[in-house]
Amino acid sequence: MPTRVVQVDSKNPDPALIREAAAILRAGGLIAFPTETVYGLAANALEPDAVARIFTAKGRPATNPVIVHVAEAADVAPLVSAFPETARRLAARFWPGPLTLVLPRSDRVPDIVTAAGSTVALRVPDHAVALGLLQACGLPLAAPSANPSTLLSATTAAHVLRGLDGKIDMILDAGPTPGGLESTVLDVTVTPPRLLRPGLVSQMQLETILGPLAHGPIPGDIGQPARSPGQQERHYAPRTPLECVPDAKLRIAEHLSQSRRVGWLTHHDVSPSPGVVVARLPTDPAGYAAGLYAALHRLDDAGLDVIVVDEPPADDAWVAVRDRLVRAGQK
Repeated sequence: MPTRVVQVDSKNPDPALIREAAAILRAGGLIAFPTETVYGLAANALEPDAVARIFTAKGRPATNPVIVHVAEAADVAPLVSAFPETARRLAARFWPGPLTLVLPRSDRVPDIVTAAGSTVALRVPDHAVALGLLQACGLPLAAPSANPSTLLSATTAAHVLRGLDGKIDMILDAGPTPGGLESTVLDVTVTPPRLLRPGLVSQMQLETILGPLAHGPIPGDIGQPARSPGQQERHYAPRTPLECVPDAKLRIAEHLSQSRRVGWLTHHDVSPSPGVVVARLPTDPAGYAAGLYAALHRLDDAGLDVIVVDEPPADDAWVAVRDRLVRAGQK
């Protein structure tokens, strides 16, 4: 059966529609909904069979844990065995918002949510539809991005429908998501806290509160369950091969010489040229991030042989964008 798409106001969603979606979640169904980052695919985080439907719909490997969304910081308590002072300070500053905290899980969290690991990733989203849904259903919601596994995240309902039509019950369509990239993930079960995925909350913002952070997976965790989603080498990727290069013009010329159809994703002013489909994004990192996946979706749908991306600046403000482009370009 086709997935039902329901239009909702991004600021003042119709309570009746939110209650209907909440009832589907309480019955074990799947709802795609907008957050301030990307669209998420939600199920009751306390019901293993419901969460398993997420993995089936996305084709997601069981080794990849999912983030659990809650309506407010107080809702974390039943889901964790400890909520350290570091986490409380971060929650007070950044929740609701695009920061996910990795914390020691409680026995209430099913193994399927955490890939059978000892930690759980939690956040409070900053979007009226997401918060309304969480409040209406009264449940923590397991909610990874609403897209087939490893492919481009969805920032519009149309993106969700393209990848998941017929596999989920409903999409709450509130228009494009404003942030455009997934949340920052920070593991606060270790000292110093470890940045597992860069995102819309920057390292500088975190270090203002915490001091210097560690980065990437913990070396001793090799072979252990992942503590966070977004750790695979290839992720957030279009189906079309993608190359992120320092000299896009030269690389495009090489492709054109071999009669390849080329997409060019750039933040520079460029002139149209035969055989090249250009998608231009803003020059500021926030604007670029907000439009990145939508631009890649457009190029991915254009029947191209390759997408060439101008390498973004190397400064700290572009770390999250660079992370996504590097993973998208992995073979």
